[in-house]
Amino acid sequence: MNISQSIGIFDSGFGGLTVFKSIAQKLPQYNYIYLGDNSRAPYGDRSFETVYRYTLECVEWLFGQGCPLVILACNTASAKALRSIQQKVLPFKYPDRRVLGVIRPTAEVVGNYSNSRTIGVMGTRGTVKSESYLIEVAKFFPEIKVLQQSCPLWVPLIENNEHIHEGADYFLKKYLGQLLAKDDAIDCILLACTHYPLLIPKLRALLPEKVALLGQGEIVADSLVDYLERHPEMKDRLARDREMRFFTSGDTSVFDQQASIFFGAEVASQHIELCV
Repeated sequence: MNISQSIGIFDSGFGGLTVFKSIAQKLPQYNYIYLGDNSRAPYGDRSFETVYRYTLECVEWLFGQGCPLVILACNTASAKALRSIQQKVLPFKYPDRRVLGVIRPTAEVVGNYSNSRTIGVMGTRGTVKSESYLIEVAKFFPEIKVLQQSCPLWVPLIENNEHIHEGADYFLKKYLGQLLAKDDAIDCILLACTHYPLLIPKLRALLPEKVALLGQGEIVADSLVDYLERHPEMKDRLARDREMRFFTSGDTSVFDQQASIFFGAEVASQHIELCV
């Protein structure tokens, strides 16, 4: 199996598989390696320093597998670690490698979905606290008002498969209500966590029709297509054998069961050990 020039995709757990699914649909010809750091998930409430250290370790592991390009399919890692990796690590240790995130490509287009110029962002505490979306959206759409809402219980509910039950509805309504109460002009809600697309059917039923609900999978996939077209030197390095490998720092049986829900297909993972 030729894995020497795969695209690496990283997430703290399962959520990045929703992004991977969209990428694989748009670019099925390439080889991919997915790494979920499930043994240390969730990252949402961890410090900037811890998220940076964990993310860098996982990125370097993917580099070690031969990946010249790594996608941080995780909003928390993108918010807390991406810039430092790009500016402080890559130029000195890995000048021929690239690491991309999910926040900037989302910020580049989110304004196209709002007529009122008022959008809501729902994410983990870490993503919200970083204010990354406020900063990035302002670069592309300075006229847009961005309101944030942290949803600390959504990821645990999803990863324990409790989101499908009625008991989870209280917390969906709670955080949605808190966000919408901040401004009734909100007409677009960005789900700024890659786990949250699994909640879309329930969220859509709770929202007025005028409010657009935006996930990140297709946005990031389209951005990657564009990136490779603009960087043929990277595109030419990537193997095209349509191979996918999945790795987790957690229990493989648990990962495989949950991953199939996020990815929409059966997954067979391998275990790797990471530093505690």
